[in-house]
Amino acid sequence: MNFEEGLRLAYQTVKSNKLRTFLTTLGIVIGVMAVIGMMSIIDALERHMTQTLSAVGGSVFWVQKYPAVRIGHLDRKYRNRKNITVEHARAVKRLAKAVGAVSPEFYTLGKQIKYKDESTNPNIIIYGGDENWAEVNDRYISEGRLFIKEDIYHKRYVAVIGSDIVEKLFPFSYPVGERIKIGNIRFEVVGVIDKKGEIFGNTQDNLVTIPYSTFRKVFGTKRTINIGIKAKSVELIPEAIDQTISALRIARKVPPGAENDFEIVTQDSIMDTLKNLTGFVFIAAVVICGISLLVGGIGIMNIMLVSVTERTREIGIRKAIGAKRKHILFQFMTESIGICIFGGIIGVILGVVVGLFISAALKLPPTIPVWSIFLGLGFSLLIGVVFGVYPAMKAARLDPIEALRHE
Repeated sequence: MNFEEGLRLAYQTVKSNKLRTFLTTLGIVIGVMAVIGMMSIIDALERHMTQTLSAVGGSVFWVQKYPAVRIGHLDRKYRNRKNITVEHARAVKRLAKAVGAVSPEFYTLGKQIKYKDESTNPNIIIYGGDENWAEVNDRYISEGRLFIKEDIYHKRYVAVIGSDIVEKLFPFSYPVGERIKIGNIRFEVVGVIDKKGEIFGNTQDNLVTIPYSTFRKVFGTKRTINIGIKAKSVELIPEAIDQTISALRIARKVPPGAENDFEIVTQDSIMDTLKNLTGFVFIAAVVICGISLLVGGIGIMNIMLVSVTERTREIGIRKAIGAKRKHILFQFMTESIGICIFGGIIGVILGVVVGLFISAALKLPPTIPVWSIFLGLGFSLLIGVVFGVYPAMKAARLDPIEALRHE
C-alpha cells in the first residue's frame, strides 16, 4: 500500500461517517483556529504599535506620575506621589542639554464642543499644551497655525481642533477664525490638526488642544500632567533620559538613594510592556489549543478504535490474501493522520477568517503569520501520529483467523 492509497481510504472513511468525523475533529479545529486567530491578532497588534511609535519618532519619550500600563488596583506608592507640574517641565527644559523640545501636557475627558446650533457628543478630549505640543506628539497642523509663545503667556482663548470636530461642526465652512464654545467659554479656532485615523476602533481625531496656561485657568491647576520630551537626536536618547531624571530628582527633591517618584516612558518600555501582555495572551492561547487538541486526540483514538472494530473482518481478509502487519499499521496510521490533517485544514481556514475579522473590527492591519499556519498543521500531524498509534497497532496485531470469524 502506498501513501496515496492510504489517503484515499482515509477520505472514504471521512466521507462515509461525515457527522462522526466532524464531531471527532472538532477539538482539533478549535485548537488550530485558536492558535492562528490569536497569533494573527498579537502580530497585528505588535506591528501596529511599532508603526505608531515609529511615526512619533525614536527620539521622543514621556514623563508621567503613573506607569504607562496599569492593570487592576493601583499601588499606594503611585497614588502617594506628588503631582508632576509645569515647573518640573521647565526644570527639564533648563537643565537637560540633550533635550530639544519639552511640552507640558494637560488633558481632560468627556467635554462637549458647540458651534452656533451644532454640538458634538460629550466625548471630546481637551489637551493643554504649548508651542511644542505638535512636534512632540507627531501631529501636524493642516489648516491655520498652532499656538505661539504669546498665546501661552497671555492665556489666550485660542484652540486647534481635530478633523472629527471639523466634520461635525464645520461640514461646509472654513473653521479657522470661527469661535467655538467649550462649556460656556468661547475659543477662537486658529488651526486644524491633521487626520490621524483610528486605533483599536477609537478615533484619534476627536480632540481640541488649547494653551496649557488657558487650560489651567479654565479647568484648574490641581492635577498632574505628563511631560512630552524630544531629544535632539535618536543617538542622544540615553543622555537625554539621564539628564531628565537628574533634573526631575532635583526639582522634586528626591533624596539620594531613593527611587524615582515618576515614570519615564519610552517606546522600548511600551513595546516591552505590550510584549509581556501579549505573552500572557500567547500562553492562554497555547493552553486552550493544548486542551482542544488533547480532546481532539482522544476523539481521534476513539473513532479509530471504533473503525478497527467495525472493519475487523476486512482486516482478516486483507491478512488472508497476504497483507503484513506493517501494511495494516500503515493503513490505519494514514487514516488517523489524514483525518487530523483534514481537521487542521478546517482550523487553519477558520483561524485566518477569525484573525482577519477581529483585526478589521479593531482597525488593525490584517496579518497572518505564516509560521502559525505551519504550527497548526504540525500539531494536527502530531496528534494524528500520537493518538493513531494504539488503534493502528491493535489492528495490525489481530489474528487473521479470529478476524475472519468476526461478525
